[in-house]
Amino acid sequence: MPIVNRIADMQGEIAEWRRDLHAHPELLFDVHRTAASVAEKLKAFGCDEVVPGIGRTGVVGVIRGNKAGNKVIGLRADMDALPIEEANDLPYKSTVPGKMHACGHDGHTAMLLGAAKYLAETRNFAGTAVVVFQPAEEGGGGGDAMVKDGLMERFGIQEVYGMHNYPGMPIGRFGIRPGTTMAAADTITIEIEGVGGHAARPHLTIDPVLVGAQIINQIQSIVGRNVDPLKSAVVSITVFQAGSTDNVIPQTALLRGTARSLAPEVRDQIEQRLHAIVEGTARLHGAKAKLTYRRGYPVLQNHARQTEFAAKVAGEIVGGVNVDTDHPPMMGAEDFSYMLEARPGAFIFMGNGDSAGLHHPSYNFNDDAIPVGTSYWVRLVETAMAG
Repeated sequence: MPIVNRIADMQGEIAEWRRDLHAHPELLFDVHRTAASVAEKLKAFGCDEVVPGIGRTGVVGVIRGNKAGNKVIGLRADMDALPIEEANDLPYKSTVPGKMHACGHDGHTAMLLGAAKYLAETRNFAGTAVVVFQPAEEGGGGGDAMVKDGLMERFGIQEVYGMHNYPGMPIGRFGIRPGTTMAAADTITIEIEGVGGHAARPHLTIDPVLVGAQIINQIQSIVGRNVDPLKSAVVSITVFQAGSTDNVIPQTALLRGTARSLAPEVRDQIEQRLHAIVEGTARLHGAKAKLTYRRGYPVLQNHARQTEFAAKVAGEIVGGVNVDTDHPPMMGAEDFSYMLEARPGAFIFMGNGDSAGLHHPSYNFNDDAIPVGTSYWVRLVETAMAG
């Protein structure tokens, strides 16, 4: 069961949709143009229902098979872009300054649209396929918003599947694993208050820049000296804001960053150690510091039976030898985790070839992957709900 011939014939059309999305990136929940385009296409394909506004700006399409069956399978794609200035020189380069599709959500959306068109034409399955187009994956928790808006109950979804492109993995290959697959992602905000003054008289100040630097150094000891070496964790400070001129020691400083973990006990340990380090280091220097630790996306956990099924379907498309069923866990995060907490399912990675990495200004989704990913979606539905 290789690439579906009809889908191979549709590659050019799907690529056109993808490139239009690429040229018009939108962020978080503000995906009004994208959602409108998705809804318009789903209606034109003849979906039985097209429902916008789920989870604020999400779109859901319902396609019923031409055979009797009670099973309902959900397929999810993300629609939002990133606040990055595109470095590519493409005919369809982003037309919006400071925004680009640097994670391939344009490709994800286009492939699921292609699958929806095929499934609405053929309907060769017994049950119902629900295509889910989600906003705000990039930090906004759109998956959580859709679940809380009744996505699973309203459409009767029993199992749910997701997919993401993977730079560096050859076209025509997949990677998946049961259980822990992607990390929990939490945000760190540290507000430091010292005593400002003249830079030539530092002894009369409490320098929040120095305190912030010491806190950053100490934070690096959490993973290196507190977390079990056989477990995974990342703590990265990515923002350091302080001062506005060269001859003034500022009154305050702000640090921001992220913490990633794959196990609940490690997540707890990181939060506890951060509080101790931030408060203790500030006190040592006579400053004040406040840590705000916000828990974000949970760990993405693939369900065993659905993972085995997804791997089997992928193998039928590209050959079993091209499906890595023990793909290593990633410290990146995904809010598809909320959907997998609500229903059993699986999240699979699909090769994007030798492209720039995700979230890089030179990244571009590889249109050669379109027949592979779209065929996977179609065969997943037809195999899961064979009459």
